[in-house]
Formats: sequence, structure tokens, C-alpha cells
Amino acid sequence: MLLTTGQAAGELGCAVTTFRRLVHAEVLPGLGSRGNRVMVPWDVVQRLRDRPAAPLHRLSAPEVAVLRVNVAQPVREPARQWIGFSAVLGPDDLLKGLQGWWRCDPESVAAGGLLPVTLSGYVVAVLTQVQTWEKDRGRYRFPDAVLAGYVTDLVGPVKHLTDAGPGDRAAAELLLGSRLVSHSGGAIAYVPAGSTSAG
Repeated sequence: MLLTTGQAAGELGCAVTTFRRLVHAEVLPGLGSRGNRVMVPWDVVQRLRDRPAAPLHRLSAPEVAVLRVNVAQPVREPARQWIGFSAVLGPDDLLKGLQGWWRCDPESVAAGGLLPVTLSGYVVAVLTQVQTWEKDRGRYRFPDAVLAGYVTDLVGPVKHLTDAGPGDRAAAELLLGSRLVSHSGGAIAYVPAGSTSAG
């Protein structure tokens, strides 16, 4: 059974534009087409719908900052070529595209010890070692951040853990592919540990 993106979004309880970010980021396998419509297998939607919430209660920090990103877009900057997330980017481009520049409270980000990255409410990457930052015109970058892991297939999920330390890899393994709902007017949201929210 195949669903349109609108039908898939309805099953997941999200806006169609939110679901299409997952399509454009190329994290959903098995997509088809009918004319100019993208068609989504029912089992893909079912597995996304049934995905458990991120087990934030297992983290040591009382609050975790969450980086809410869009699909990767090219930028003209000396230090990076992309901003945002896409499954087709390699780990170096992903790290550069995720570690800044964001409006946030850097001390709160650092206190959490890590920075889950969500796309349409699913954890697609995890940055660790975010204890230091740089500031430029009210925005912050975390130059020592490490990409502990990322997904290339959200449905599996297929997780790629990097050469980060064992604690960092364990955090990435714990969070990648889970649902993590957060609400913010900007790129960074702050979620209490143990929250039952997901997205």
C-alpha cells in the first residue's frame, strides 16, 4: 500500500511540509512515484508513527538543548558549504553544517553536554563536546563539537557512529532515530530530561 505525502503526514499527525523535509533529506527508503507525486510505502509510515520517544530520562543533565534543523541547503561561507541535514552529506559536511551559527543560550547548551539534532521531530544526528563556543553578532558556534553519530535511513533506523569516545557513541546510539518533540521560536529548543514529549 502506498500513500501520498499528504496522507503520510496525516497518519503521523504533522503538516505535509514537515513530512516533506524527511523526503527531501533522503532519509526515507523505498519511496516511489505516481506521475509527479511522491508515494510512501505504508510500512515506512507505520514504523515512523510507532517510533518511541527519545529516552531523555537516561541522560544525566536535567535539561537538554535540541537543535531543530531544516534540509541541508548550500551556503557561501569560507568554513562550510552546507547548513542543515541531509543523508547524502558526509560526516565532515554534516558537522560543519550543524555546529553553528545559532541564536541560543550557549551555557545551557554546554550544561546539557550534548546537542541532539532533529529534523521534523526525529533525532537524525547527535553532537557532543559542546562545552566551548564562539560568538558573532548574537549567534553562537560550537567549534569543538564532535559528530558522535547520524542516520542515513530513519526508518531502519540505520545509524552511523563515529570515532568519538565511548560515552559519546553511547549517547548517539541511545538517541538516534527516536522521536523528540520540541517547541521553540528559533533553531534551539530546551527540553527537560525525562520529558514524555516526542517530535
